[in-house]
Amino acid sequence: MTLARLLCATALVSGLLVAGHGFGASSAPSPASLSPALLTKLSALLPQTAQPVTLLERRASISTVQLEVQVASAGGDPAVLRQIAVSAARGIKPVYDERLNISREEFKKYVVFQETLASTGKSFRLAVTRDATRVTFGDGPSMNGVLRGVSIDLKTGEMRSPEGFGARPVPVPPNTDPSRGLEVRAGFQWRVFGTNVAQGRGLNGTLSLLQLSSGRIVLAYNRISMMDNKVGDRAELIVDYTRP
Repeated sequence: MTLARLLCATALVSGLLVAGHGFGASSAPSPASLSPALLTKLSALLPQTAQPVTLLERRASISTVQLEVQVASAGGDPAVLRQIAVSAARGIKPVYDERLNISREEFKKYVVFQETLASTGKSFRLAVTRDATRVTFGDGPSMNGVLRGVSIDLKTGEMRSPEGFGARPVPVPPNTDPSRGLEVRAGFQWRVFGTNVAQGRGLNGTLSLLQLSSGRIVLAYNRISMMDNKVGDRAELIVDYTRP
Protein backbone atom coordinates (compact mmCIF):
# COMPACT_ATOMS: atom_id res chain seq x y z
CA MET A 1 0.00 0.00 0.00
CA THR A 2 1.08 3.58 -0.61
CA LEU A 3 1.47 6.38 1.89
CA ALA A 4 -1.71 7.96 0.58
CA ARG A 5 -3.65 4.79 1.35
CA LEU A 6 -2.43 4.89 4.94
CA LEU A 7 -4.33 8.15 5.32
CA CYS A 8 -7.48 6.37 4.14
CA ALA A 9 -6.73 3.41 6.39
CA THR A 10 -6.78 5.63 9.46
CA ALA A 11 -10.55 5.60 9.20
CA LEU A 12 -10.36 1.94 10.17
CA VAL A 13 -9.02 2.77 13.62
CA SER A 14 -12.21 2.33 15.58
CA GLY A 15 -12.60 3.96 18.99
CA LEU A 16 -11.96 1.83 22.04
CA LEU A 17 -14.41 3.40 24.41
CA VAL A 18 -13.12 3.24 27.94
CA ALA A 19 -14.59 5.61 30.50
CA GLY A 20 -16.03 7.72 27.72
CA HIS A 21 -12.64 8.33 26.07
CA GLY A 22 -11.93 7.21 22.49
CA PHE A 23 -8.64 5.58 21.62
CA GLY A 24 -8.58 7.14 18.15
CA ALA A 25 -6.44 9.55 16.15
CA SER A 26 -6.43 13.27 16.71
CA SER A 27 -5.32 16.25 14.69
CA ALA A 28 -5.34 18.53 17.75
CA PRO A 29 -2.32 20.77 18.48
CA SER A 30 0.50 19.31 20.54
CA PRO A 31 -0.51 19.32 24.23
CA ALA A 32 1.36 21.30 26.85
CA SER A 33 4.13 19.77 28.93
CA LEU A 34 3.06 17.93 32.08
CA SER A 35 3.68 19.46 35.48
CA PRO A 36 6.24 17.77 37.78
CA ALA A 37 3.38 16.35 39.87
CA LEU A 38 1.75 14.76 36.81
CA LEU A 39 5.08 13.38 35.60
CA THR A 40 5.50 11.71 39.00
CA LYS A 41 2.02 10.23 38.68
CA LEU A 42 2.76 9.03 35.14
CA SER A 43 5.93 7.29 36.27
CA ALA A 44 4.03 5.55 39.08
CA LEU A 45 1.44 4.17 36.64
CA LEU A 46 3.80 2.91 33.94
CA PRO A 47 4.79 -0.78 34.19
CA GLN A 48 7.93 -1.99 35.88
CA THR A 49 10.53 -4.19 34.23
CA ALA A 50 9.00 -7.60 33.35
CA GLN A 51 5.67 -6.43 34.77
CA PRO A 52 3.14 -9.25 35.40
CA VAL A 53 -0.03 -8.43 33.44
CA THR A 54 -3.38 -9.92 32.46
CA LEU A 55 -4.50 -9.83 28.82
CA LEU A 56 -7.83 -8.09 28.26
CA GLU A 57 -10.22 -8.06 25.33
CA ARG A 58 -13.11 -5.91 24.20
CA ARG A 59 -16.60 -7.32 24.60
CA ALA A 60 -19.98 -5.85 23.76
CA SER A 61 -22.63 -5.69 26.44
CA ILE A 62 -26.27 -4.61 26.41
CA SER A 63 -27.85 -2.74 29.29
CA THR A 64 -31.63 -3.09 29.79
CA VAL A 65 -31.96 -1.74 33.34
CA GLN A 66 -33.89 1.38 32.35
CA LEU A 67 -35.99 -0.67 29.95
CA GLU A 68 -37.06 -2.98 32.77
CA VAL A 69 -38.07 -0.02 34.91
CA GLN A 70 -40.13 1.56 32.12
CA VAL A 71 -41.86 -1.69 31.13
CA ALA A 72 -42.74 -2.48 34.75
CA SER A 73 -44.22 1.02 35.16
CA ALA A 74 -46.22 0.61 31.95
CA GLY A 75 -47.60 -2.80 32.96
CA GLY A 76 -45.83 -4.63 30.14
CA ASP A 77 -45.73 -8.42 29.77
CA PRO A 78 -43.10 -9.74 32.26
CA ALA A 79 -42.52 -12.89 30.19
CA VAL A 80 -41.49 -10.80 27.18
CA LEU A 81 -39.27 -8.67 29.38
CA ARG A 82 -37.56 -11.78 30.77
CA GLN A 83 -36.87 -13.04 27.26
CA ILE A 84 -35.32 -9.69 26.34
CA ALA A 85 -33.10 -9.85 29.43
CA VAL A 86 -31.95 -13.36 28.43
CA SER A 87 -31.13 -12.21 24.89
CA ALA A 88 -29.20 -9.20 26.18
CA ALA A 89 -27.18 -11.39 28.56
CA ARG A 90 -26.14 -13.50 25.56
CA GLY A 91 -25.13 -10.39 23.60
CA ILE A 92 -28.09 -10.77 21.23
CA LYS A 93 -29.83 -7.58 20.18
CA PRO A 94 -33.37 -7.60 21.65
CA VAL A 95 -36.33 -7.22 19.29
CA TYR A 96 -39.17 -4.81 19.99
CA ASP A 97 -42.48 -6.35 21.07
CA GLU A 98 -45.64 -4.27 21.46
CA ARG A 99 -46.62 -6.38 24.49
CA LEU A 100 -44.06 -4.33 26.43
CA ASN A 101 -46.63 -1.50 26.47
CA ILE A 102 -44.05 1.11 25.46
CA SER A 103 -43.38 2.67 22.06
CA ARG A 104 -40.73 1.46 19.63
CA GLU A 105 -38.87 4.77 20.14
CA GLU A 106 -38.82 4.25 23.93
CA PHE A 107 -37.60 0.70 23.42
CA LYS A 108 -34.64 1.92 21.33
CA LYS A 109 -33.86 4.57 23.92
CA TYR A 110 -33.66 2.17 26.84
CA VAL A 111 -31.71 -0.65 25.18
CA VAL A 112 -28.13 0.62 25.56
CA PHE A 113 -25.15 -1.01 23.85
CA GLN A 114 -21.82 -0.63 25.62
CA GLU A 115 -18.29 -1.82 24.97
CA THR A 116 -16.47 -3.20 27.99
CA LEU A 117 -13.11 -4.75 28.78
CA ALA A 118 -12.95 -8.30 30.07
CA SER A 119 -10.14 -10.56 31.20
CA THR A 120 -9.12 -13.39 28.87
CA GLY A 121 -7.74 -15.26 31.87
CA LYS A 122 -4.29 -15.23 30.29
CA SER A 123 -1.41 -13.77 32.32
CA PHE A 124 2.20 -13.14 31.30
CA ARG A 125 5.14 -10.84 31.93
CA LEU A 126 5.21 -7.73 29.78
CA ALA A 127 8.41 -7.31 27.77
CA VAL A 128 9.36 -3.91 29.17
CA THR A 129 12.45 -2.38 30.71
CA ARG A 130 12.85 0.87 32.61
CA ASP A 131 15.61 2.93 34.11
CA ALA A 132 15.71 6.37 35.69
CA THR A 133 14.87 8.16 32.44
CA ARG A 134 12.90 5.87 30.12
CA VAL A 135 10.42 3.01 29.82
CA THR A 136 10.97 0.88 26.70
CA PHE A 137 8.72 -1.89 25.39
CA GLY A 138 9.93 -5.00 23.63
CA ASP A 139 8.02 -8.02 22.35
CA GLY A 140 7.06 -11.41 23.67
CA PRO A 141 4.35 -14.08 23.78
CA SER A 142 0.84 -12.58 23.62
CA MET A 143 2.20 -9.11 22.72
CA ASN A 144 2.20 -9.78 18.94
CA GLY A 145 4.68 -6.99 18.23
CA VAL A 146 2.14 -4.26 18.99
CA LEU A 147 4.28 -2.31 21.48
CA ARG A 148 7.70 -3.31 20.17
CA GLY A 149 10.01 -0.30 20.02
CA VAL A 150 7.65 2.12 21.78
CA SER A 151 9.30 4.15 24.54
CA ILE A 152 8.28 6.84 27.03
CA ASP A 153 10.61 9.49 28.40
CA LEU A 154 10.09 9.72 32.16
CA LYS A 155 11.51 13.27 32.27
CA THR A 156 9.09 14.72 29.70
CA GLY A 157 6.36 12.10 29.30
CA GLU A 158 6.91 12.03 25.53
CA MET A 159 6.17 8.80 23.69
CA ARG A 160 8.38 7.76 20.75
CA SER A 161 7.43 5.09 18.20
CA PRO A 162 9.63 2.87 16.02
CA GLU A 163 8.02 4.53 12.99
CA GLY A 164 9.79 7.73 14.02
CA PHE A 165 6.91 9.76 15.46
CA GLY A 166 6.20 11.06 18.93
CA ALA A 167 3.49 12.57 21.07
CA ARG A 168 3.08 14.22 24.45
CA PRO A 169 0.53 12.83 26.91
CA VAL A 170 -2.66 14.55 28.02
CA PRO A 171 -4.28 13.80 31.39
CA VAL A 172 -7.50 11.77 31.26
CA PRO A 173 -10.34 13.23 33.35
CA PRO A 174 -11.71 10.99 36.12
CA ASN A 175 -14.94 9.10 35.46
CA THR A 176 -17.17 8.08 38.37
CA ASP A 177 -20.22 7.22 36.26
CA PRO A 178 -20.30 3.46 35.51
CA SER A 179 -22.82 4.06 32.71
CA ARG A 180 -20.02 5.76 30.76
CA GLY A 181 -17.73 2.74 30.89
CA LEU A 182 -14.84 1.99 33.21
CA GLU A 183 -14.62 4.00 36.39
CA VAL A 184 -11.34 5.87 36.03
CA ARG A 185 -9.49 7.54 38.88
CA ALA A 186 -6.69 9.05 36.76
CA GLY A 187 -4.82 8.44 33.55
CA PHE A 188 -2.94 9.66 30.49
CA GLN A 189 -3.33 9.32 26.74
CA TRP A 190 -0.93 9.77 23.82
CA ARG A 191 -2.47 10.38 20.39
CA VAL A 192 0.08 10.14 17.61
CA PHE A 193 -0.40 10.71 13.89
CA GLY A 194 2.35 11.31 11.35
CA THR A 195 3.63 10.52 7.90
CA ASN A 196 7.07 10.67 6.27
CA VAL A 197 6.78 10.49 2.48
CA ALA A 198 10.52 10.25 1.89
CA GLN A 199 10.93 7.23 4.17
CA GLY A 200 7.55 5.63 3.44
CA ARG A 201 6.54 5.64 7.09
CA GLY A 202 3.31 6.52 8.84
CA LEU A 203 1.48 6.00 12.10
CA ASN A 204 -2.01 6.58 13.47
CA GLY A 205 -2.41 5.29 17.00
CA THR A 206 -3.32 5.93 20.59
CA LEU A 207 -1.65 4.75 23.77
CA SER A 208 -3.80 4.94 26.90
CA LEU A 209 -2.81 4.46 30.53
CA LEU A 210 -5.73 4.42 32.98
CA GLN A 211 -5.88 3.89 36.72
CA LEU A 212 -9.26 2.39 37.62
CA SER A 213 -11.23 2.95 40.81
CA SER A 214 -10.30 -0.62 41.78
CA GLY A 215 -6.63 0.37 41.78
CA ARG A 216 -5.74 -1.72 38.73
CA ILE A 217 -4.06 -0.06 35.77
CA VAL A 218 -5.08 -0.54 32.14
CA LEU A 219 -2.49 -0.10 29.37
CA ALA A 220 -3.83 -0.14 25.80
CA TYR A 221 -2.22 0.58 22.44
CA ASN A 222 -4.24 0.73 19.23
CA ARG A 223 -2.49 1.54 15.95
CA ILE A 224 -2.20 1.33 12.19
CA SER A 225 1.37 1.81 11.00
CA MET A 226 3.37 1.80 7.79
CA MET A 227 7.00 0.90 7.26
CA ASP A 228 8.74 0.96 3.85
CA ASN A 229 5.46 1.96 2.17
CA LYS A 230 3.72 -1.16 3.50
CA VAL A 231 0.63 -0.59 5.64
CA GLY A 232 0.07 -3.16 8.37
CA ASP A 233 -3.20 -4.39 9.78
CA ARG A 234 -4.86 -2.59 12.66
CA ALA A 235 -3.17 -3.85 15.82
CA GLU A 236 -4.20 -3.64 19.46
CA LEU A 237 -2.94 -4.80 22.83
CA ILE A 238 -4.82 -4.29 26.11
CA VAL A 239 -3.48 -5.44 29.49
CA ASP A 240 -4.05 -4.60 33.12
CA TYR A 241 -1.82 -4.87 36.16
CA THR A 242 -1.18 -3.47 39.63
CA ARG A 243 1.66 -1.33 40.89
CA PRO A 244 2.82 -1.19 44.52
